[in-house]
Formats: sequence, structure tokens, C-alpha cells
Amino acid sequence: MNGGYLTLLRAAQEEYVVQKSRFLCAAAPCAAEEDALRFLQAQRARYRDATHHCYAYIIGRNAGIMRFSDDGEPSGTAGMPMMEVLRKRQVVDCCVVVTRYFGGILLGAGGLVRAYSHSCAVALNASRVVRMAATVRGMMSVPYALWDKVQYALGRLPVRVAETSFGADVEVTLAVRTQDRDTVETSLTEQTNGMAELLWLSEGFEPWEEPGGISENE
Repeated sequence: MNGGYLTLLRAAQEEYVVQKSRFLCAAAPCAAEEDALRFLQAQRARYRDATHHCYAYIIGRNAGIMRFSDDGEPSGTAGMPMMEVLRKRQVVDCCVVVTRYFGGILLGAGGLVRAYSHSCAVALNASRVVRMAATVRGMMSVPYALWDKVQYALGRLPVRVAETSFGADVEVTLAVRTQDRDTVETSLTEQTNGMAELLWLSEGFEPWEEPGGISENE
């Protein structure tokens, strides 16, 4: 777990249409199986008149719980393809529900597999895949004479500026992945000749967006 794990930033939904069938592609982060089931039930209740509510979810940082359902689609054409997308992307603690309104044109087994795989990828894109990484938060007080130099350095370091306030000095709160802590501290100390000291405050897991995102061409 030193490298963290992949999950979703937020609940979101997009729509995908193929051969007149509407696929409502929804996904949400879920800390427990109960959260996934509540999300599924909410989608079913919201779209009571839909033809199918297919789903896949993985719970646990080590993927200890994996469930999926075709919900009336031909066996193996919906839930399993969605699960394969989640497994390929190594996303956990999340649930994807694809709600289908049948458009009157049969897609065939291959067409359904492609439609549900793509719908799952669309849902992941909408929810934004992030890496939950061990992160330390720190605060530093920067003299105004050094602020431009520090700003330049921060723009090139693997940090996230959480808050900035301007008083007697510039007070900056930073979020840094634990693995980058020493690099960031050394660089800022060098940039300020030791005049702006970092005070580390707390450590936990925080989301960091994965570069490149998720391809919709699943």
C-alpha cells in the first residue's frame, strides 16, 4: 500500500447512445459494500422504468469484495465486461451502474459487451480516477522578499498548495505525497537559504488525480 490505491473522486453520470438504446453511465466512490448497494438502489429508484440496471463494484484496497450483475441481459454481456474494465484499471472502493433504456434494435452479444464496457469507461471518466496516496500536510512562513522565488519553485515541485494567506509573511499550507516529502523539503530549503522552514502537521491518505485519465475506447 506504499504506492496508494486507485479509486474515484466523486459520484457522476454521463449518457451514451448506441443504436437508439440509451445507456446511463453512473459511478461513485464506495467505502463499503453497503455504500455500493445504496448507490445501486438509488439508481434503480431514480430510473424505475428502465430496461436493465447492470452493475459492477469492487470494495477493499485489496479487492476483497467483487460483485457484478447482467440484470436480465444475456449472460456475460454486461456485468462481467464492466468488472473487467474496473480490474484492468485497478480501481477499488467504487461502484458502476449502467442503466439501459432499450431502443428497439438488438445489439447482439458482441455489441452488448462493447456497449457496457464503453459505458463503464465513460462512467469512470465522469467520476475521475484518482490515486489515494499517503500524504503529509505542512505549513511554511515565507518572507515577502522570497515569495516570488518560492512560488516559482512550488510550480515545479510535486506539491499541492492547499491554502495561502497574506499577513506579516506569506503563510502557505502544502499537501505533499509522503514519498516526495524529503525532495520538497530539501528544494524549498535551498531556494530560501533556510529562511522559510517547513513545519509538518499531519499525515493521511488524500486523492491525487492520475495523469492521462481513463480511455473511453474500452
